[in-house]
Amino acid sequence: MIELRHYRHEDLPAIRQTLLDVHATIPEYSPDDPFSQRFPWFVDHWGAHAEFTCVIGYAGDNAIGFAYGAPLNEGREWWRDHLKPAPEKARTYAVSELMVRPEWRKTGVADRLHQALLANLKEDIAVLLVDTTHAKVQARYEGWGYRKVGERQPFADSPVFAVMVKPLS
Repeated sequence: MIELRHYRHEDLPAIRQTLLDVHATIPEYSPDDPFSQRFPWFVDHWGAHAEFTCVIGYAGDNAIGFAYGAPLNEGREWWRDHLKPAPEKARTYAVSELMVRPEWRKTGVADRLHQALLANLKEDIAVLLVDTTHAKVQARYEGWGYRKVGERQPFADSPVFAVMVKPLS
């Protein structure tokens, strides 16, 4: 049985290592890749947001995956550059990460984590980035109601990402 536990900004010190441990099991993220090595910085960056939310899935005492994100500050909605005109109702929640340990993939865990993360949000739109070389991941998000609106490379050492948006209301 999978248990989903919800966390907020103030919980980050207690869950940070769990997030890092799950990330370390993901084969797509090479420990030799400089961008992947910055994952702890991303955890701290997103976790510092006062409205950060995180859902971690557990099988017994073992964390098997997580999803986290936070609302984007008004005027900092970078996805708007890819959608003209942007919708009037555009309060945005950014899904920063969704990771599932390899042995738990294709079990529905990713879907459950994603749904739990987006449940009861006050924002109008969810946005996320998907590495353009991961067509299956992009297709999964499309199956969940996202659509690709453009591409961007937010950091010089990052992959090129598909910018994907999904209406929440």
